[in-house]
Amino acid sequence: MLMKDFFIADAAKFDNELVTSYFALSSLQVREKKQGGQFLALMLTDKTGTMEARMWEEFADAITSCGEGCYVKVQGQISRYQGKFQITLQKMRFAADSEIDVADYQPTSKFNVEEMWAELCGYVTAFSNTDLKRLVFAFLEDPEIAAAYRVAPAAKTLHHAWLGGLLEHVLTLVRVCLATVPHYPEVDSDLLVTGAILHDIGKIRELSWKSSFSYTLEGQMIGHISIAQGMLREKLQALQPFPNRLRVLVEHMILSHHGKYEFGSPKLPMTPEAILLSALDDLEAKMQNMRAEFGKELANGKSGASMTDWVRSMERPLLNSKAYLSDE
Repeated sequence: MLMKDFFIADAAKFDNELVTSYFALSSLQVREKKQGGQFLALMLTDKTGTMEARMWEEFADAITSCGEGCYVKVQGQISRYQGKFQITLQKMRFAADSEIDVADYQPTSKFNVEEMWAELCGYVTAFSNTDLKRLVFAFLEDPEIAAAYRVAPAAKTLHHAWLGGLLEHVLTLVRVCLATVPHYPEVDSDLLVTGAILHDIGKIRELSWKSSFSYTLEGQMIGHISIAQGMLREKLQALQPFPNRLRVLVEHMILSHHGKYEFGSPKLPMTPEAILLSALDDLEAKMQNMRAEFGKELANGKSGASMTDWVRSMERPLLNSKAYLSDE
């Protein structure tokens, strides 16, 4: 196993230099050149981020040996294009598992997973509603579900796209829910927290995180909302008798948490808990997404005191107000 000495976050230190390093290949496309012929457009990943790459010549051998999800050894020049670093490749080959330390390639939560898990379980232990407590622990005490829940990312590329990201997102969401509930007496706290813990449970089957983050076939064909609904119904079969009215309310939170039809929500939120969950889930994702964009600005050698590039997922550029104020 070889030490990886160049990470994507280091790009600013290597501007215009030739580097040789290993990456996970997260996407690979053959595209047409404007002037005729073809080139290779790639996305390279390690634990510190993702970088676009281009290979303009002699890539036929590389395509036959390397595919999305495999590890590669590359040699290329770092340069800045439209404000972002990318690498123009001269060589690329398949990298064997013996050359790779997987920990170098998977971004991981900076928080302790065991501590996060214990805190999450503690909130469920404190439920006064015994039926909801039984339901949530049916998931959290399922060895297969618990193992996946502790390591799954929350998304392929958007918010919390790292190992432990799902747990980190859900725990933060639960904390925000509990901080908000006192202001809204019509909300049932145990029901809201149940929705927060179960709303994204389908992501443990929607996403794959072996060498890079991608969608499973089930994830692409069915999606995490419908997968979660199926998982809920499976667990409820084993928990009978279970109050049907509670089932309807929990299932509704899962089905409506994306908030709008155009965001893939089969239903609009119609209860106090569903409306609050949807709003806070969206807020938590946006804040993390914003944090990641500010991090990218710093990684690209910018002060962070000016507007970011257009952020496609949020349909706007962003401004780091703290950096802006401290830059006077």
